Amino acid sequence: MTTSSTVDRALSAALYAATDDALDAGASMLAADPTADAELARRGVELVAAAWQRGWQPGDLTRVVRRELDDLHLRLAAALIRAQVPHDRPRGPRWAAQLDELTADEAPADDRFSYATAVLELYRLLLRLPTLETLDDLAAPGPSAPRGDSRTLGRIRALLAKAEATGFPEEAEALSAKAQELMARHSIDEALIAAHGPAPDAPGACRIGVEPPYEQAKAVLLDAVATANHCRAVWNEPLGFSTVVGFEADLEVVELLYTSLLVQATTAMTRAEAAQRAGGRKRTKTFRQSFLAAYAHRIGSRLAAVAEHQVTEDLLPVLATRDVAVADRLDRMFPDTTTTRLRGVSDAAGWTEGAQAADRAQMRHRRPLS
Repeated sequence: MTTSSTVDRALSAALYAATDDALDAGASMLAADPTADAELARRGVELVAAAWQRGWQPGDLTRVVRRELDDLHLRLAAALIRAQVPHDRPRGPRWAAQLDELTADEAPADDRFSYATAVLELYRLLLRLPTLETLDDLAAPGPSAPRGDSRTLGRIRALLAKAEATGFPEEAEALSAKAQELMARHSIDEALIAAHGPAPDAPGACRIGVEPPYEQAKAVLLDAVATANHCRAVWNEPLGFSTVVGFEADLEVVELLYTSLLVQATTAMTRAEAAQRAGGRKRTKTFRQSFLAAYAHRIGSRLAAVAEHQVTEDLLPVLATRDVAVADRLDRMFPDTTTTRLRGVSDAAGWTEGAQAADRAQMRHRRPLS
């Protein structure tokens, strides 16, 4: 029996039937034929390439594997993604950054049957991935505009990291405020560069994980951060992410600020919940859902106020042009979207605590840019 036929028979048995018996049959065939390993790996690389053709990116793939399977499958997926890189076309810096974040260690060499079972489980998932909106092929062709000072993003990351690490709410507020000021200035500087350049960048898009639990409130928080930074967000609940559309400088700060605010919200929520439990309350789930919903709502108001104070009248045409471009890209990617209402927001104490936490994280206003 040839190596190719072993793999074909194993994949036919395991990938197109959802039963454990089918999976065991395919794994048994592969375990009995060590010469099939190279061909099996080649088929996995082909499945990864097919996922890229359906709009997936490395970060999306590792996110869904982590969500649906376990750590062994994640290492297997990382190895396949790395193996596919030499066969891929050139990609952008965001794609390269996702590759850099892949798990570095190889999957452990367990017994052959268990290993083959894990491979087939991963291939089942890859085969059934749906088609996603393309992120890297919709931008208008042409040269990019000059980029702003990348050191600003480094300073923003450092400020947010300090805000997340400190145990003092007042210090966290001051650090977050300074970070948002730098974010707003960075975004407007990029807009001015593009406005005076010969060919402004077209808006792009990225996907940001919105993981359970309480993912609906987290999606609202991400939407608020995106809106305040001249971006638009569309939530994909079944696959656990939001697609954020905007200009590259704004996308970067949205990722930074959302992550930081989520860390700060979780820290504040844990402390508030502990105080509630100490007082005899046990409605943890509704408390947390209401806390995060209130936090997202109030943060949205605060960020909108900060954004409003960054813009002078002479900048309005520049930003309006960019808003139109973002809206056009969004409409092309998502011609049919629906709205949803927050569910499970019924705990008054959770709502109050969440709003107060957001007030502590509010962003200071800075003087309008001249």
